[in-house]
Amino acid sequence: MAKILLFLENAFVAEYPLEKAKTNIGRRPSNEIHIDNLAVSGEHAVIVKMGKDFYVEDVGSTNGTTVNGEDIQKHLLQHGDVIELSRHQLKFIVEENLNNLGTEQKAEDAGFEKTVMVRPNSSKPEPVLTPAQPETTQTTATEVNSAVEAPTKLEESSVTQPNTTAPVEQAPAQPKGKVQVLNGSSVGRELVLNKAMTTLGKPGVQVAVITRRASGFFVTHVEGKVYPVVNNKSIGAQAHALVNHDVIEIAGVKMEFLTDSLLG
Repeated sequence: MAKILLFLENAFVAEYPLEKAKTNIGRRPSNEIHIDNLAVSGEHAVIVKMGKDFYVEDVGSTNGTTVNGEDIQKHLLQHGDVIELSRHQLKFIVEENLNNLGTEQKAEDAGFEKTVMVRPNSSKPEPVLTPAQPETTQTTATEVNSAVEAPTKLEESSVTQPNTTAPVEQAPAQPKGKVQVLNGSSVGRELVLNKAMTTLGKPGVQVAVITRRASGFFVTHVEGKVYPVVNNKSIGAQAHALVNHDVIEIAGVKMEFLTDSLLG
């Protein structure tokens, strides 16, 4: 089953199963995915189901629709894609992809490298985390290709501007970070947090995301009855800012968070 996870500035808000042929997104309450934000048009975008495929299409919104940091008119969604509407992120999830395990790894591979998630139309598997679990149980963590929030587009002004060339503004430098596994057969293995959103955990048990922003890294609960734990304390439902040497526990896996000053 496919679904949308809705985030507001990287804090989890709601989950929407994509069961209809069309799922409308916009500011009007009549939309299946209602986003109460003035930067979002009344009828902003639509997700269309065609067979097993899902397409997101902008429907003439004022500020446009972005997928993985690129403006789109119509886009074929793939597992892990992030649709951005102003301060909101809509993450496209295909549950079958969360549970399917790659089989092309060598038999001697174990722990961190044993389980892989293969992205559609990609020949390179992505690494995932696996905790110390019985052989019949696997815990996965999928890196998600997404983009930092794009600025809201403004309507063009009718005032004539001077014919000057404005300096190009450079995007703020993004922080560097990684997590290092502290327990189980994967102890010592590392996962670099080089995406805007990295999903960690075990589907159906406990799932969280670590988001990267210019101001730093944040961990947020997504799924499961038990919230993630940082330094032996539950973080609750809100996004929690991470600092160097924080110890995160998700679905039984303990990881140490490391960032800029230690990575160089």
